[in-house]
Amino acid sequence: MTQRRTDLAVEAHQLWREGTRDAAALTGVRAEEGSREGFPVTTVTITSPEGAQALGKPQGVYITIELSGLLRREEGAFARAVAAVADSLRPLLPQDGTALVIGLGNRAVTPDLIGPLCVDHLLVTRHLVEQVPEHFGDLRPVAAAAPGVLASTGMESSLVAEALTGRLKPSCVIAVDALASRSLDRLCRTVQLSDTGVIPGSGVGNHRHPLNRDSLGVPVFTVGVPTVVDGATLALDLLEQAGQTDLDRGDLPAGNGFFVTPREVDSHVADLGKVLGYAVSRALNPSLTVDDLDMLLA
Repeated sequence: MTQRRTDLAVEAHQLWREGTRDAAALTGVRAEEGSREGFPVTTVTITSPEGAQALGKPQGVYITIELSGLLRREEGAFARAVAAVADSLRPLLPQDGTALVIGLGNRAVTPDLIGPLCVDHLLVTRHLVEQVPEHFGDLRPVAAAAPGVLASTGMESSLVAEALTGRLKPSCVIAVDALASRSLDRLCRTVQLSDTGVIPGSGVGNHRHPLNRDSLGVPVFTVGVPTVVDGATLALDLLEQAGQTDLDRGDLPAGNGFFVTPREVDSHVADLGKVLGYAVSRALNPSLTVDDLDMLLA
């Protein structure tokens, strides 16, 4: 299989199928298609070490939601997108206890802004539940942080997450991050949910310390949106479409270290940051509506 860079399990599965004539030979991987709120949903479940090795992903559940209607500004698309993501994320999470949301990313780089923007649009409730239980005791405690990046803080985001987890003792951590896709068609219109944790910076080849159950001691769930395509991956796909099917990354004179993002990435990221903030809020507190969140976050 020609090497392509992607953080999406659905694309890794597709790449594996493209590289073999016997799709049934891959044991321990199951892909199911469906829909929520009118948006296509694909669930890839990896249950064996062989499947994990073949796809290059840890064992676990990966849910991919295609939100193309949101970019087209279809009527009611925002509320439907929030519901689709919230309803897909909720079954993965523990049903009680404090939830800690970590918005990974660099506020100075627009394609890497998904995590911090999600936190900006998140309803944090831990202080309200503790200090005013007579009014907010029915809500689930939610805490949040956007720890920034090593270059601007001098601290790994994983170090901040470990410190907060040790102090707050949450029942789970939800990490929100930007991802890399193989396909231009999935940029800023796809959300991937997983129960496997995350390695910050992996989408652009800048691997940092992982956030997962082993490092934090609690379940770690990931919400990610692909905002970039690796330049070499894009070049290989375009050449393949033109009939050049026998090339690999090493055959390209350049492309490694370059990433492509949509021209309208600023508006797309702003929309998706709000969708994810509202969706995570509703996944954790399903009694809230979009109108409630509009009022409480105004």
